[in-house]
Amino acid sequence: MSRFFRLIAFAGAVAVVAFFVLPSLARMGMVLFWPVLNRVETGKTPEYPDLQPLTVALPPARVFGAALTVARTLPRWTVVRTDPAAGLIEAEARTRLWRFVDDVTIRIAAGEGRTLVSVRSAPRVGRADLGQNARNIRVFLGTLQRALGEA
Repeated sequence: MSRFFRLIAFAGAVAVVAFFVLPSLARMGMVLFWPVLNRVETGKTPEYPDLQPLTVALPPARVFGAALTVARTLPRWTVVRTDPAAGLIEAEARTRLWRFVDDVTIRIAAGEGRTLVSVRSAPRVGRADLGQNARNIRVFLGTLQRALGEA
């Protein structure tokens, strides 16, 4: 039984370091594993220049359907609200280890013969996401690109 308590104490210490100590050190410029962010959005987060909105030459309704299917099938993601008329999907993504919840907003907008997909991901708690929100966006956009490529 003491092994169990040692494991719980170790996990708690790791959580404290990950969510409080590392972000504080990063703000002082001492450690920079991940940018100290609470929100990541495609095309609007300079710390992640690779995360850009997805542009496809498909009708918005088709892209919306594929995006909704992808959001519903990703592991640990739950779609909480959809508005097809506004091109909006809101979901919750839970982290694997601690089950923290990140709010993910997906917007699908029509352009000049193209459809634009932008994504925002933000944690509900903590001062830094340790790169999780960027991973949420990368996984979603990658899966959506594969789904649209197969369709």
